[in-house]
Amino acid sequence: MPSAASMTARHGGVVRGTLLQSYGITRRMCADEVRTGALLRVRAGVFAVPDADPLLVEAAAHGGALTCAHALLLHGVWVLRPEGPAHVWLGGNGRRHHEGCACVTHHDAGRAGVGLAPLEEVLIHAYRCLGDETFFAGLESALAQRKLPSAALRRIRRRLPSRAHWLVDLARSDADSGLESLLRLRLHLCGIRLECQVHIPTVGRVDFVLDGRLILEADGKGNHEGAALRHRDLVRDAAASALGYETLRFDYAQIVHAWPTVEAAVVAAVARLRERH
Repeated sequence: MPSAASMTARHGGVVRGTLLQSYGITRRMCADEVRTGALLRVRAGVFAVPDADPLLVEAAAHGGALTCAHALLLHGVWVLRPEGPAHVWLGGNGRRHHEGCACVTHHDAGRAGVGLAPLEEVLIHAYRCLGDETFFAGLESALAQRKLPSAALRRIRRRLPSRAHWLVDLARSDADSGLESLLRLRLHLCGIRLECQVHIPTVGRVDFVLDGRLILEADGKGNHEGAALRHRDLVRDAAASALGYETLRFDYAQIVHAWPTVEAAVVAAVARLRERH
């Protein structure tokens, strides 16, 4: 028979005792593992392994499942700012189990349980709590990793307010990174449309092309560090220039922390190319 700790780890690190009992693990067995330190009692009827994510444990102590930015991160979905206190989904009728904490409570309908909230639910909460950009980047990241079936995408759209439906309609499944998603969303709001993931002979696949002549590349954290990768980028840019393309390349810090500079550079380049043609 598996131990309570191994079964808890298999189910994400935080579980209800009733789940353990469904595998034949008794209360006495749980108590024995708590006594040896192999298992932690978070609150009555809820257990965690010692190396469980601290915010998952905090959410369970609060009374529900972890959601919002940190939950996106644990789902393997790109998120811009996985920081701050635990955001906890309590479901429609859930209640808090500890007071005086910094947890942020979500009371959306449904049965929350404990552990990590489902990705579909997390994306809805991220839109309501963190806004358009976090939601859109997370949605495209989930789609690129095939973590959202089409039925889930339709449900998400239905649950969003009508003013947010365009975000779901704009989302694609071929974004390589959240930075690309942010870049495309922000330029869309400037009235600039991009061709995405374009293959150019002798150059390879590029992130975006504007007006058939301007290449935009979004380089994530660490993606283009080192002499070899930098050399590869220079070779690609030179090959693109030989074909008549202009290339603009932006890194994480520019897109996230210096957006006005990025926007001004793109707008100026588009205007310059249109004047030539």
